Amino acid sequence: MAPKRVANTPSAPSPSTSATPSTTTTLSSGPKTLSANSSVSDIAIHVWQQYLTTTPQRTMLLDAFMAFLVLVGGVQFAYCVLAGNYPFNAFLSGFCAAVGQFVLTASLRMQTSSSEGGSGKNSGSKAGKAAGRGESGKDVEGVSHERAFADYIFGSLILHFFCINFIN
Repeated sequence: MAPKRVANTPSAPSPSTSATPSTTTTLSSGPKTLSANSSVSDIAIHVWQQYLTTTPQRTMLLDAFMAFLVLVGGVQFAYCVLAGNYPFNAFLSGFCAAVGQFVLTASLRMQTSSSEGGSGKNSGSKAGKAAGRGESGKDVEGVSHERAFADYIFGSLILHFFCINFIN
């Protein structure tokens, strides 16, 4: 844990500043830091603002799609509980499609956001080659973004093929 910062307070005014009123200077260039006794709403707002400023647009799009899939799965489950589950195979197929697509999208997000955002090792500089990529276009950690997306599409096709066949 890093040591706490101590504010510099002058013990005695210097002769050159005794005639002027003392003013406190604040650093406005850095991000707002949270104190140890911050409220839950301050923490939530800070986390949301950090997410909006540091997350790439592609990752935000994947996150929005994942939130939509959670909403779809929740609506299907609520309908099954409230209205009944007469065509049970249809419910299972639709719910498994939502959950499976969520898992595939989470996998795509993990594979593609490692070198885009601030969490990767090579996220700081984009000079020369793309950040985190070698000469062949592959990420240093694993597969390329194009390969990850192709795997995502292939997995989605297989998932939906089985879900359609399961409905009867």
